[in-house]
Amino acid sequence: MGKVSAIIYIAVALLILFLISHSPKKHPNHSRHRRLKLRSSFSFSNPTHHEPVAFDPIVADIERRREDRQWEKQYLEHTHPELVNDHAPGHESQPEWEDFMNAEDYLNDEDKFNVTNRLVMLFPKIDADPADGFVTENELTEWHLQQAAKEVLHRSMREMEVHDKNHDGFVSFAEYEPPSWVKNDNNSFGYDMGWWKEEHFNASDANSDGLLNITEFNDFLHPSDSKSPKLLHWLCKEEVRERDTDRDGKVNFDEFFHGLFDLVRNYDEEDHNSSHPSHDSLESPARHLFSQLDKDGDRLLSEEELLPIIGKIHPSERYYAKQQADYIISQTCVFSMAANDIRMVFHGCNGCFGFSKFGGRRASSL
Repeated sequence: MGKVSAIIYIAVALLILFLISHSPKKHPNHSRHRRLKLRSSFSFSNPTHHEPVAFDPIVADIERRREDRQWEKQYLEHTHPELVNDHAPGHESQPEWEDFMNAEDYLNDEDKFNVTNRLVMLFPKIDADPADGFVTENELTEWHLQQAAKEVLHRSMREMEVHDKNHDGFVSFAEYEPPSWVKNDNNSFGYDMGWWKEEHFNASDANSDGLLNITEFNDFLHPSDSKSPKLLHWLCKEEVRERDTDRDGKVNFDEFFHGLFDLVRNYDEEDHNSSHPSHDSLESPARHLFSQLDKDGDRLLSEEELLPIIGKIHPSERYYAKQQADYIISQTCVFSMAANDIRMVFHGCNGCFGFSKFGGRRASSL
């Protein structure tokens, strides 16, 4: 009995550590005594990897404050290098590093930040539709989506403070300047494609008043998350502009097959990279999808005909939230199958999981 209890305790501890500090990524090697880490991934560079928000709002808030300080420092270095050079090397970095380590010490102090208690507190907030003592994939997806929306809006508000030169609460196109990575990118991704040009700005301007409020500015920075018909149509137009190699204003099958179809397939089949299907085996489903999209039968895809798949070409935050939810559910199932009695804590692999009594205390699988 003691051996079984030890196995259950280890399984719970491992899952708790994973939920607080992990995203849907595979980490083959885990140290036995793992310290909870704060992420430090902020950069002014063109982001090529989607970084999910921390599962726990407290951890997310700590990381957000850390990122704000990094952002302020890098912004100062970009806009006022003369002020930065006046300081001795490392003058500002030491206190910042100490604060960072103090935050990690807080997260790893069981008396100050009890992980189990935090998970028990969070469970009813996630288990909301319906509140039945089990967390489903949809509930986890909504939770991740809510946390991500807060993070995205926070970053947009931070950006808006920089570009709102006259401090009227709006951003005009004249006030906005493209990020340095857009101007300096050798591949001209973004700038030549129109991501930071006036057409993009106007598509984000829902009421066409020439100014972007915070909601419109947030859509401007994150068009794939917008539900604005104008902005979605603009995304389609930009895809045609990028893929249209023969400059006829539409996308033919070859242009669709060598580019867009891979993006759609990547969305539908997350694990397709594990296999390498032949060109011929992919062409048939590509032609089938192309014919479904080609409503007027002219063997070309217009901007309007790309609308049904634009959400797969440019995945929204919900796509990544679902990935996180799926991964957490899958890890729960892995643990539930690791030992016969783990079901005392993790209730099966039916797409949801809950918590039950363990060792006289109430423990949560979240």
